[in-house]
Amino acid sequence: MPAIFDALPGIEVPVDRISSSLARMWTDGGAAGRPTLEADDAKATQVNFVLHLGLNATLEDAAAQFATVVSFSRRYPGRVVVLCPRHIDVPAPEMRAKIFGECFLGKSKSDKRCVEFVLLSYSRSARPFLENQVSICLSTDLPLYYWAHRFSASGRLADYRYLLSRAKRVLLDSAIAPADALTYPWPNPSATRDLVYCRLLPVRQSIGQFLSAYPPESLVDGLRAVTVSHAAGLAAEARVALAWLRRRLAACGAAVDTLPLATAAIAPAEGDSLAFGFDYGNGARFFRWGGDLRTGQALFEADFGAGRTRLSAAVSLLPPESALSEAMFF
Repeated sequence: MPAIFDALPGIEVPVDRISSSLARMWTDGGAAGRPTLEADDAKATQVNFVLHLGLNATLEDAAAQFATVVSFSRRYPGRVVVLCPRHIDVPAPEMRAKIFGECFLGKSKSDKRCVEFVLLSYSRSARPFLENQVSICLSTDLPLYYWAHRFSASGRLADYRYLLSRAKRVLLDSAIAPADALTYPWPNPSATRDLVYCRLLPVRQSIGQFLSAYPPESLVDGLRAVTVSHAAGLAAEARVALAWLRRRLAACGAAVDTLPLATAAIAPAEGDSLAFGFDYGNGARFFRWGGDLRTGQALFEADFGAGRTRLSAAVSLLPPESALSEAMFF
């Protein structure tokens, strides 16, 4: 099986010639003899982005995340560095490099944008030199965003202090990260963003808009328990959603420290389902929301003492490239 670095697209270049190779990629003659990139503003770099593929990433997984970053870069052009660690040390070279570029049209034919990728494969023996090489690959005076994907242990990731401390945002996915990823003492913990929370944005907005029609005191008066139910593959989403509900209910005046809050698994037959329930101890007052992410359909049912409401709605998670932008810029 080929290594992830070999399987991802790009043209291999000497590590010490990355910058000159990137320049030639855009200035070498195209099919008609003209430079491949004719307008300087077509390379309107906005961000530095580092995708760090951990040792737990598979070929298929790495290809999917690479495609996500390519899609993201079409909206936010930038210099992207993809880090591909090797599982074992191998003979020289200890570090290998690839370059990859893509151009695309915006709203008009004159609106052309291009993005640049540098892929770095490194062995454990080359690890001390990695940050130096990454800093050379990045564009100067632009914010850095760092996505650590499928790393095996928080302690090992913590060794990458240059990336963790310099990054404006550090992106983690608590659905696949080590259990302590969100509580680990990172160099800049306020920069950490959970992609699970970002993917839930449409769900949070839909439920928040519905509940905002009621006075906060009616939501928390007599509230005895809150439950988020979930299909097997949505355990992380349920956990993050419950934490979000805890914060929102506390803002409404609920005594969340003594209020039972829990997640509960749904039978596999329920599909890609997620459900919220508020228990007031009697059938007269209640709140229920259930959504199936596979069909995109959701249903609100509620009665806070002013009559029963039943409302159909759409439900979805943010696409991966949109979740990236949500985590990075909002």
